[in-house]
Amino acid sequence: MTGSTPRAPRRARVLGAALLLTAVVGGGAAAPAAAAGGSSVRLPVLPSTVSADDPCTAGSGRQATAVPWEQAGLQLNRAWQVTTGDGVTVGVVDTGVSTSAPALKGRVTAVGDAGTDCVGHGTFVAGLVAAATQDGVRFAGVAQHARILAVRGTDSRGTVTAERVAAGIEAAVEGGAKVVTVSAALDHDSAALRSAVALAAKKDVLVVAAAVPNVPSTPSSTDLPAHDFYPAAADGVLSVLDVDVDGKRPTGSYTTDSADLAAPGDGVVGIGPAKNGHYIGSGASLAAGFVAGSAALVRSVHPELSAKETARLLRSSAYPADVPRLDPYAAVTSVLTSGNGGLRGQAAAAPPVRMPEDKAAGPLRRAMWPTAAGLGVIIAVVWLGVILPRGRRLGWRPTRVKTAQSAETEA
Repeated sequence: MTGSTPRAPRRARVLGAALLLTAVVGGGAAAPAAAAGGSSVRLPVLPSTVSADDPCTAGSGRQATAVPWEQAGLQLNRAWQVTTGDGVTVGVVDTGVSTSAPALKGRVTAVGDAGTDCVGHGTFVAGLVAAATQDGVRFAGVAQHARILAVRGTDSRGTVTAERVAAGIEAAVEGGAKVVTVSAALDHDSAALRSAVALAAKKDVLVVAAAVPNVPSTPSSTDLPAHDFYPAAADGVLSVLDVDVDGKRPTGSYTTDSADLAAPGDGVVGIGPAKNGHYIGSGASLAAGFVAGSAALVRSVHPELSAKETARLLRSSAYPADVPRLDPYAAVTSVLTSGNGGLRGQAAAAPPVRMPEDKAAGPLRRAMWPTAAGLGVIIAVVWLGVILPRGRRLGWRPTRVKTAQSAETEA
């Protein structure tokens, strides 16, 4: 979604009306890159707005049958061994969430008319948060057992205003959400937005928001100047940037210096407002959906943590980068130490290694630790078994350091 004025549906880097999606086959340590065993399918592109002359977004008839790169890269299959988000409601402030979406069946509660979604964007985001697996489909949301509270932050065609977004946040908070994801990124702050964010803090609700609008429909050759967008830049809001399969921002993106986390958001798979098919979409609003789902996992497994502590845990357990990259598995298997905001448990015992240009996936980072330890053992064995005995045969002796007393004796 964009700022206060509607933009044309995003078509950047899309050939025609579809994008070739290369999905990866799931596995315990699958990296977020195309594997030889993956499958390819052309999926329709999700719009962020629908003009008055266009029909509403229909359900997709095409499915992604292999595990998408973002799902494998986030190691969700490992996080699900700990929790699937039971007992947590996530508010989605967007274009609405379709109660007809099969992957969310029975888990969507709508405020007002937000149970319909002409654009499809809100349903897509809700699917990233909480879509359940279905027969023949390995795509799933981050917190499959979480509930969704659908709230409009736009009009029925996706046009955003600060007043609508603020009202949406307040409705989600009052409706019992413990996590709220906001797709809109507005150019300016407002009293209404500040009031809504303050209410969320008072009610111990974590607000997650897109740090920037979507890439312009005609992207520039370089990134646009850094600028803060709202409500993401407000105090207490977890601000999220989108990255691609290599951990890079899309060329020509909006940028900001105030983002807290980065998450998959460029060419990701999601559901539509009807049918069992899938779309492909891009934008920081989608990255925010992944973080909101991860927050639901944390609040499910650590209900004792406050919203502020949940945000701190998500940041502390993230992969180190210019903007730390989301790691749901580390977040749900670590806990905050008291007082200093550090970690203990799994993440403290095996912190991720900083890789050149930060392109390596999490499993590769963790694999570097046993590799380094094994290399040390090999060096020790070679020294004790080969070099030291050979030196003794050749008459090598350790150098003796002379003391002042020994020097006088020799003299």
